[in-house]
Amino acid sequence: AASEDNRGAVELLHIGSKVKTLLLLRELRAPFFTASIMPVLLGCAMARYHTGLWSWPLFALTLLGVVALHAGANVANDYFDHASGNDAANRDYVRPFTGGSRMIQNRLLTPREVLGLSVACFAIGGLAGAWLFRLAGWPVLWLGAAGLAGGFFYSAPPVKLGARGLGEPAIAILFGCLPAMGAYFVQTGRFSSDFLVISLSPAALILMVVFINEFQDCRADGAVGKRTWVVRLGTRRAARAYMAMMALWPLPILLVTAAGKAPPGMLLALVPLLMAFWILPRVARCHDKPQALAPANAMTIILHLAVSLVMAAVLLAAR
Repeated sequence: AASEDNRGAVELLHIGSKVKTLLLLRELRAPFFTASIMPVLLGCAMARYHTGLWSWPLFALTLLGVVALHAGANVANDYFDHASGNDAANRDYVRPFTGGSRMIQNRLLTPREVLGLSVACFAIGGLAGAWLFRLAGWPVLWLGAAGLAGGFFYSAPPVKLGARGLGEPAIAILFGCLPAMGAYFVQTGRFSSDFLVISLSPAALILMVVFINEFQDCRADGAVGKRTWVVRLGTRRAARAYMAMMALWPLPILLVTAAGKAPPGMLLALVPLLMAFWILPRVARCHDKPQALAPANAMTIILHLAVSLVMAAVLLAAR
């Protein structure tokens, strides 16, 4: 009987560890990793277009580092939004786009476990960056350090970029230009001003993703002093700002293609702009209706993904 009890206890521990692992994986919010995968893919595609080079090991290592830093930022944001009382005060969140993972609020993970997972993710990203530094040189070290610091201090005190109206441009850099330029450098050993300009289009789109996700969170953000752009503008004026961004993100693609610095097929990346005819009216009508706005949150994510994929595909096909 004692032996059977011991076996039962071991089985329960095994099941418990499996459940805990699954919860930790859910905390990473992996479906949103497209925000970090796309710029790496785009940077490597542009490198191949310019040079004919594509190193799969360097691509994989760059992807590991960038995704790990993204995961660390996701988890750190959950921890610090819990510590500030932001997520507890949030009643208008719309899963899965806003309000964090809710793992702490639902008592599935402890704050300490969430913080530990964040540190582990940043450590993995740092190790990948250190390896790339040995292979590609000093610029990778500075880019990686900027990505790690930006991801952590987006929500961590005393900097709290997201609370100071600096979070949105920080996201555009951290999940747009910086990883794309870093991936390009790792593959080629140099930077490209033409690619920097064209990377502004997906950078603007990822900014729009973060921006529209702030609408549902604005009341809770304002209550705890998190002064995002939507909190500062109010939802009505923020909706107008979102519409202006929709008109601006195609400009870098048009400019670089017109200058002959990208293949003509790059204009195909503007086709997803047709989604704006569906997104913008909903944003105008539902800017203060959290649940009704949710489809526009989803479509903005799809828009970023579609444009990035078309850009990368065109560059790979052109070479």
